Amino acid sequence: MNEVAVGTGPLSCDEIVAIARHGATVVLSAAAEQEISRSREVIESLAGDTEPHYGVSTGFGALATRHIPAERRARLQHSLIRSHAAGSGPEVEREVVRAMMLLRLSTLATGRTGIRLETARTYAAMLAAGITPVVPEYGSLGCSGDLAPLAHCALAMTGEGHVRDAGGVLRPAAQALAAACIAPVALQEKEGLALINGTDGMLGMLVLACHDLRVVLRTADITAAMSVEAQLGTDAVFAADLQALRPHPGQADSAANLRALVAGSALMDSHRGPECTRVQDAYSLRCAPQVHGAARDTVAHAEVVASRELSSVIDNPVVTADGRVESNGNFHGAPLGYVLDFLAIAVADVASMAERRTDRFLDVARNHGLNPFLADDPGVDSGHMIAQYTQAAIVSELKRLAAPASVDSIPSSAMQEDHVSMGWSAARKLRRSLDGLTRIIAVELLTAARALDLRGPLEPAPATAAVRSGLRADVAGPGTDRHLAVEIDAAASCVASGRALAAAESVTGPLR
Repeated sequence: MNEVAVGTGPLSCDEIVAIARHGATVVLSAAAEQEISRSREVIESLAGDTEPHYGVSTGFGALATRHIPAERRARLQHSLIRSHAAGSGPEVEREVVRAMMLLRLSTLATGRTGIRLETARTYAAMLAAGITPVVPEYGSLGCSGDLAPLAHCALAMTGEGHVRDAGGVLRPAAQALAAACIAPVALQEKEGLALINGTDGMLGMLVLACHDLRVVLRTADITAAMSVEAQLGTDAVFAADLQALRPHPGQADSAANLRALVAGSALMDSHRGPECTRVQDAYSLRCAPQVHGAARDTVAHAEVVASRELSSVIDNPVVTADGRVESNGNFHGAPLGYVLDFLAIAVADVASMAERRTDRFLDVARNHGLNPFLADDPGVDSGHMIAQYTQAAIVSELKRLAAPASVDSIPSSAMQEDHVSMGWSAARKLRRSLDGLTRIIAVELLTAARALDLRGPLEPAPATAAVRSGLRADVAGPGTDRHLAVEIDAAASCVASGRALAAAESVTGPLR
């Protein structure tokens, strides 16, 4: 996917990921350009109107009662962008900024914002040229949308502030625009508002998180299956008829994955007979489909919310289809803030269960005959003892990050904006949570693979064996203690990149 046309309908998750993460370019569709031009005519028709129109002939927020004469309205728009580009802290990731710019462009393409066609084209040109404005971490309250982050993007389009060029080099915006043969924009009536009044930052992070969670949750099924095998657990509890007694779709999908992943396992077959005294496994093994499935269902709900937002026009005021310019409250980020917080809860719980499965491998009272901590020479070697410490530290952090941001409204703008969503904050902490979950699943992968090796000569299932073999390309098998941080990072890359998932699916076919 090298180029995406914006304005032909709602953007898909795959299109957003392709542009934000993989550098695909964008163009405005012909239909979008017609709609943009049509709505701009409405705004220009108000230029001489004596009746005040918010954002066209008035100030903003609590200053909306101030009438702005025609000769000062261009300054009004530039002043809005400069004053609202007030973020602070470290730079936001490139993919987040690109997603935010793309989603703002998608709203501009609806022809409901009143922006000029040349302004929208400039935004598209910046994305195509790989010019990424520097957006600081802090500044958005998620209402009226992501004002400060979007203002930093708009500031760069006017030739002010700093950007990263396509090679990642930090440059003054004016210099980068000139190098790409893009003329800076001189904003006119309504354009400043049209560029910043949206939920695009939190929505972009939600879409990226849902995409990544689909990969990580299927990989969590893989590591859970490896743990069930290597801990001599039973797969009988994953039977389809038992799962159907509680018909949550995510649970059914996770259980189906687990059945497929352990199919043909000599390890599982070795203890299926009547001599096996294991009546039922610990919850972290037995209830994996219930927890992983609930997380899947949470992602599915979040994707429904995201799809609705992707079909929305978020601006204030908005140009309606019949040519009215109306104030509204659609910029409030509550729908996104809630599901972003909900996902952080699911992430923390899946991570907590994975850590518990890992810990069972390390305890001789529970690991069914394996060495303490899976060490080569226990006492001389510590094995994976401290890998579980790392998991525990991350799980503790994820539990703190699961506290909702969306309940913490702080009034702003002299009490005009007296209830805000904090959706941007919810999105930022979810990104940190997802990184933590990836690392926790990586440690389980590392530990379960080592345990499977130690169960030899009995062989695991073909699917889990393929995952173990893929990991072994980067991480050696059991032996004396090695620099473990390097191996954890290698396993994390295997999870995040989807390589572990691809290895399993090379045997099972697509997992659910």
